[in-house]
Amino acid sequence: MRISDKWKDYELIDTANGERLERWGDITLIRPDPQIIWKNNAAAEWTTAHARYIRSDKGGGAWDFRRKLPESWKISYGDLRFIVKPTGFKHTGLFPEQAVNWDYCSSLIKSAGRPINVLNLFAYTGGATLACAEAGARVCHCDAVKGMVDWARSNAKLSGLDGKPIRWIVDDANKFIAREIRRGTRYDGVILDPPSYGRGTNGEMWKLEDCIYDLMMNITALLSDNPLFVLLNSYTTGLSASVMSYLLQMTVGTRFKISVSSEEIGLPVTGTGMPLPCGSTAIVRFS
Repeated sequence: MRISDKWKDYELIDTANGERLERWGDITLIRPDPQIIWKNNAAAEWTTAHARYIRSDKGGGAWDFRRKLPESWKISYGDLRFIVKPTGFKHTGLFPEQAVNWDYCSSLIKSAGRPINVLNLFAYTGGATLACAEAGARVCHCDAVKGMVDWARSNAKLSGLDGKPIRWIVDDANKFIAREIRRGTRYDGVILDPPSYGRGTNGEMWKLEDCIYDLMMNITALLSDNPLFVLLNSYTTGLSASVMSYLLQMTVGTRFKISVSSEEIGLPVTGTGMPLPCGSTAIVRFS
């Protein structure tokens, strides 16, 4: 497992009873995580957390604000700055386990010795976008939700990266890729963090298992003749690390000679000293 263990402003304090106890800067939150099937809850901070997200039996849920907290606040990862806030669907605008992937892409870009053009697809609030831009890449940030792209732009400004060559695109992923292929645009690096389910800008239905193969074939066509990396994230149960490796060999591997590494990514849990798995990442390197 690859662990995001360099955070100072984020901490996974404890896990128990289907929930995470997390520190985001100076604020502690309790959020549901169905994979947490154990029942210990030793950390005292469970009783003093600022807020807890409570799921509803009818779907969705709501925050129980136990203590006063701001509408939003800021945390840092190295020189990157992010706005975080409790949203109506349990998230905070950041997936801290992805920091290990930000560092990986940043390192590749810095050591490439040439200009690198990166596409960040399903780009959310821009963690990977900021990391790649800070490393010196040109970045295209694409997400179907305008609010998330606006949030990412705010993070870029907060990080002092608003002057970097970043294209901000609100569009359905498949439609955008098709246009980029027709335009002859090519990318040296591609980062994908697709949802299990979703809808495009015009209500197009997305189901990962049905759409991911065709998407990766189009990504293969979008790559430059000398690509640097492709990185595919998954939080979908049915798309394990090994399945992603197989998929990438059957798509990107039809055009290039590649090697694929695939592992779980995770976060260290302070209370137990063990890492919590938080999804999987498959990485394509080119020979």
